Amino acid sequence: MTEHEQPATEPDRARDTTREDQRQRAVQEDGAQVSQGIDTAGVPDAAIPELVIISGMSGAGRSTAAKCLEDLGWFVVDNLPPALIPTMVELGARSQGNVARIAVVVDVRGRRFFDNLRESLADLEAKNVTRRIVFLESSDDALVRRFESVRRPHPLQGDGRIVDGIAAERELLRELRGDADLVIDTSSLNVHELRAKMDAQFAGEEEPELRATVMSFGFKYGLPVDADLVADMRFLPNPHWVPELRPYTGLNEEVARYVFNQPGAKEFLDRYAELLRLIAAGYRREGKRYVTIAIGCTGGKHRSVAMSEKLAARLAAEGVETVVVHRDMGRE
Repeated sequence: MTEHEQPATEPDRARDTTREDQRQRAVQEDGAQVSQGIDTAGVPDAAIPELVIISGMSGAGRSTAAKCLEDLGWFVVDNLPPALIPTMVELGARSQGNVARIAVVVDVRGRRFFDNLRESLADLEAKNVTRRIVFLESSDDALVRRFESVRRPHPLQGDGRIVDGIAAERELLRELRGDADLVIDTSSLNVHELRAKMDAQFAGEEEPELRATVMSFGFKYGLPVDADLVADMRFLPNPHWVPELRPYTGLNEEVARYVFNQPGAKEFLDRYAELLRLIAAGYRREGKRYVTIAIGCTGGKHRSVAMSEKLAARLAAEGVETVVVHRDMGRE
C-alpha cells in the first residue's frame, strides 16, 4: 500500500460486496439465457471453433495445461462460468476464423456456476460443436504436498483440513472425470513433463482419429490411475527368475524372445490386438480421441515392457498414433 492509498472502510467493503453480488447475479441470469442454445445461424460449420475444456483437481496442473495450449495458439479463458461457454463458442464462430480454437478452464472456484456445466455440454453436443474434456488428476498425497508447499488452503476445505477439501472436490468432479476424453495423472510429473504430454496431444497440425498411450507398469507400485484398459501379464513365467535375464529389461531382445516363447504370449498379443481394434472403432464412433492402455506385471521390468512394445508396434501398423511409456522400468 502506498502513502496515497487509504484502507477500505466497512461501508466501502459493503458497497463492493453488493456490487460483486449484483455482478454474479447478472452473469448467472445471462448464463441461464445463453444455455438455451448457441445462435450460429448463417455461420458455416467450418467457422465454429474447436473447444477444449480443461478441468480437474485443484493443484493438479490446470494452469500449466492452459498455458501450454495458449503457447500453441489457442484462445484460453480461465475460470469462465460454465453457462457462458456457449456464448464464447458463438463469439468465436462469428470471428471470421480469427478464433479457431478455444480452451476454457473450468473448476470449483466458480462454485455457484459449476452446476450449469452439464447443461452447457448438452447444448454444445446438440449444436454439433467439437469439444473435448481434459481432466487433470493427481493423488491425495501429491495434492496435499503441493498445497502445503505454497501455504494456501484448498478452495473447498472451509474450516476443515486440506484432505477434506480434496475429498469434496473429487465428489463434485466425479461425473466430469467419467466424461473426460483425456485424463492426465500428474502425481509424479513436473511442469516440463506435463507440458510435454500436452504438446504430444495438441501440437500436431492435423488431429488424428485416435491416439493411444501404451504404458507398462508394475502391480507392486500400484495401478495407473489414468488407465482406460488394464491387462495383466503375470500369467507368463517371470524372467526375473532366470539369472542371465534378471539384470535386463523387456527392451532386451533375449528377454523379449523368452517372454514370447512362453505358451499363451503370442496368442494373447494377437487376441488383445483384435479386441483393441473393436474397442478403437467404438471409441471413434463415440468421439473419444485418446486411450491409455496399461500392461502390467509384477515389477514393470520384463513381461509388461516386452508386451507393451509389441502391442504398440501393432497399433502403429494399423494407423493408430501410439506413444509407449514404461512407468516403472528402472525403479527397482
